[in-house]
Amino acid sequence: MALRLVADFDLGKDVLPWLRAQRAASEASGAGSGGADVLENDYESLRVLNVERNGNIIYTYKDDKGNVIFGLYDCQTRQNELLYTFEKDLQVFSCSVNSERTLLAASLVQSTKAGKRNELQPGSKCLTLLVEIHPVNNVKVLKAVDSYIWVQFLYPHVESHPLPENHLLLISEEKYIEQLRIHVAQEDGNRVVIKNSGHLPRDRIAEDFVWAQWDMSEQRLYYIDLKKSRSILKCIQFYADESYNLMFEVPLDVSLSNSGFKLVNFGCDYHQDREKLSKHLTLCVFTNHTGSLCVCYSPKCASWEQITYSVFYIHKGHSKTFTTSLENVGSHVTKGITFLNLDYYVAVYLPGHFFHLLNVQHPDLICHSLFLTGNNEMIDMLPHCPLQSLSGSLVLDCCSGKLYRALLSQSSLLQLLQNTRLDCEKMAALHCALYCGQGTRFLERQVLNFKGYWEKLNSNLEYVKYAKPHFHYNNIVVRREWHNLISEEKTGKRRSTAYVRTILDNAIKVISNLEARNLGPRLTPLLQEEDSHQRLLMGLMVSELKDHFLRHLQGVEKKKIEQMVLDYISKLLDLICHILETSWRKHNLHSCILHFNSRGSAAEFAVFHIMTRILEATKSLFLPLPPGFHTLHTILGVHCLPLHNLLHCIDSGVLLLTETAVVRLMKDLDNTEKNEKLKFSIILRLPPLIGQKICRLWDHPMSSNIISRNHVTRLLQNYKKQPRNSMIDKSSVSVEFLPLNYFIEILTDIESSNQALYPFEGHDNVDAEFVEEAALKHTTMLLGL
Repeated sequence: MALRLVADFDLGKDVLPWLRAQRAASEASGAGSGGADVLENDYESLRVLNVERNGNIIYTYKDDKGNVIFGLYDCQTRQNELLYTFEKDLQVFSCSVNSERTLLAASLVQSTKAGKRNELQPGSKCLTLLVEIHPVNNVKVLKAVDSYIWVQFLYPHVESHPLPENHLLLISEEKYIEQLRIHVAQEDGNRVVIKNSGHLPRDRIAEDFVWAQWDMSEQRLYYIDLKKSRSILKCIQFYADESYNLMFEVPLDVSLSNSGFKLVNFGCDYHQDREKLSKHLTLCVFTNHTGSLCVCYSPKCASWEQITYSVFYIHKGHSKTFTTSLENVGSHVTKGITFLNLDYYVAVYLPGHFFHLLNVQHPDLICHSLFLTGNNEMIDMLPHCPLQSLSGSLVLDCCSGKLYRALLSQSSLLQLLQNTRLDCEKMAALHCALYCGQGTRFLERQVLNFKGYWEKLNSNLEYVKYAKPHFHYNNIVVRREWHNLISEEKTGKRRSTAYVRTILDNAIKVISNLEARNLGPRLTPLLQEEDSHQRLLMGLMVSELKDHFLRHLQGVEKKKIEQMVLDYISKLLDLICHILETSWRKHNLHSCILHFNSRGSAAEFAVFHIMTRILEATKSLFLPLPPGFHTLHTILGVHCLPLHNLLHCIDSGVLLLTETAVVRLMKDLDNTEKNEKLKFSIILRLPPLIGQKICRLWDHPMSSNIISRNHVTRLLQNYKKQPRNSMIDKSSVSVEFLPLNYFIEILTDIESSNQALYPFEGHDNVDAEFVEEAALKHTTMLLGL
């Protein structure tokens, strides 16, 4: 199997034989009784309680009288030690021992066996004790409350000499965490006693949290509290000098508001009903020496037909969410999903269904991650019981009382590399095998039984190295060609109409493909106008991507490649449309905002901000936008921005003026002083061809002035002065203003002589007489008459 569990500790092998030897010695001395039945009862009640930072394991069992006995297994000497006997028939669910083994903290609850009398005080559900055990002496009651209390001693890095003060964390089911400072002193030789046991100083570490996790190796406390229904992950680091700091706060996109209360790695939590674990959310934090910090999350699952889980790569600044469908859903699903920390990898598995290895150093590269389904025989060999992932790749099986060290099996990965037919699994298995740590030379020797694999791999690498053009798609050609087509449009010197028609036909196919995917009505007015610039960009992308795939996917049919390209570009546009549709619904916008005669709201400004971010992203990637995007963006900009900000956005290219938007602006807004200033500022920033068309829609002296100026400019651009009669027929003029009369006569002569060359299409009623009238009106305005 890809995951190998090596047992570091086993209750049945490392503790039970010692208990039997102790019992046999006791019976031989006449101090005990019970025989085989007692040993069997010991085995049934024998349970792991906690794993401390130094690797020591605390366990508990009950003797034939029902007394609670605490023991410790030293992982260094592999010896067992009796710590303390509590002479009441209670159930232990949390326990911790300080690093010097002089103090023991434990929380006990009433035994669940039928017929047992209540050993606790009325109104108390949990009894939390602090015991002097070097030697056994005083017992102090820390808590006797109607809620569960978990205990955990802090283990400082400095262990060369005993510290005068011990720190104990108390974690309450009432959602607060306290730190107790316990001063100890040596009396009568080596006897350790608690000083001032009547009053132990307390610090409140955290409050109102819904989830917490203890990192025993690094002495860190992770917890999540809710601020305005938002989950905030916080980390507190404890130091050897008795101080602690809040290291960071990170918002998480997880739903914990209705999840209740949950703790991770505060010992083995036996008081929860493990049959209900699969219905609860799973959340844990993993770190390793490379500086990675991952948060693994699986929400509550109503049904097991599909399972969803997320991994937040905090050290990379992004996250990934995975959804997988389950086949043959059966009783094994009740065990729930499991996350394991495997140093460079995070393992996600559901016993009997799937096993997913995620590389935490390269989460963006799919070829570094391995996904195996239940059909793979390696899945069936994994444990079918809930596992608890501790620090340093340690895994605790609380049900069997075994502590494992989880390792990736290089031999199994190499076997998968040899047998699998999928290239993605081959690459993933190879990357996983490289991380197993046995060296590349050993791996090379193993991989050389794989005939033909290295040859094929080297061939692919050589092709990648020397292939020209490079197999990665690059949009430099599209960018250059698009700018050329736009420049040609401005100058009026367009190349072959057949070429441009082919590009626009490609865009039509993209739009048709997009509309075929979404048959329902859209709230946003997208895809309803021409927007020739965006259509040119779409068509060019289709052409270049198709050529790129034809070069490098030589075994794929041409029609399939064309459809693949159309689907890809359509999906990009559909994604933008979907973002805007979602924002539109979220902010409850209506079609009335599509007119310029309304004022902007906070909701409109929020959508305008989103559209601006989309525009920045598509500009950096040089991707097309759905036709109508710029018109809608401009409308929202006019609504939400002051005039000087609006003009700045237009001048800097944030807002692109489209003919549709400007036409609607001229029709919707009346000619108040404020609107006249806006209209004139907009017209001055339009391309000449569009500007001339827009001016004809605005019945205003200013627009007449602009039309006249453009008309005169066109007439005089090739004018050559010729001798002419200076006498003016006064009967044909309406105004006795000689300079104007002379100028209008020149324009009239040019119009009559160049009628064939300048037909003035699209400029109705624009002639010398129109220019004269506009000039007089303009002069009248300037003179204040």
